Amino acid sequence: MQLFDTHTHLDAPQFDGDREETIARAVEAGVSKMVNVGFNRETIPSTMKLAESYEFIYAAVGWHPQDAIDMKDGDLDWIASLCSHDKVVAIGEIGLDYYWDTSPKDVQHTVFRQQIGLARELKMPIIIHNRDAHEDVVRILREEKASEIGGIMHSFSGSWETAKMCLDLGFYLSFGGPITFKNARVPKEVLAQVPLDRLLIETDSPYLTPHPYRGKRNESAHVRLVAESAAEIKGIEVEKLAQITYKNALELFGIS
Repeated sequence: MQLFDTHTHLDAPQFDGDREETIARAVEAGVSKMVNVGFNRETIPSTMKLAESYEFIYAAVGWHPQDAIDMKDGDLDWIASLCSHDKVVAIGEIGLDYYWDTSPKDVQHTVFRQQIGLARELKMPIIIHNRDAHEDVVRILREEKASEIGGIMHSFSGSWETAKMCLDLGFYLSFGGPITFKNARVPKEVLAQVPLDRLLIETDSPYLTPHPYRGKRNESAHVRLVAESAAEIKGIEVEKLAQITYKNALELFGIS
């Protein structure tokens, strides 16, 4: 069984003590590809280093909405220059975050629009971070013609109404640890209705750890638990779920 963790942060300081072992555990669990996401001035270089060090690790580079206030002139050009690297497969994670009040909304909107524009110019898919901002995220994606490039609604947490709008824009919906939680009614109901050809799985490690490890550090090996829960919700064998989501990720990221 081949698994694709479409969103991880293996360069995070939480892995400084055992990064190689963590990656080895993921491979042992059947994870044969993963996308590490760099989202600011610190994590973009460490993400690139990981992608260059491991054949099966790819990179996404972008500017996170929480860090939008720190984006300087030249940072967009820096991201653009990295996108020509053969291991960079997406621009992200980008979007809006109304939960953490670290960057003003107008600044977040500007940085989000700029990066969608860059992605359209470079014909790269985008990885969307959306926290408590469903309406504005969908509106900006529409206004900026993001349907021309598509991408991923990462760690999707919205309603089925929001999901339908994202699917109409040509986006994939990705689910992680929360679908394994007993009380996570909405994500399970949404996942049940998402067409299989638009479904992806992820860990967002070291965050959003699935049951039964909730409360501990998450890692890419746990994408297997996400696959098992998703397969159960979909009423199919986990091998089939893994195969479909793996193929979806390859197609989206243009990995042969």
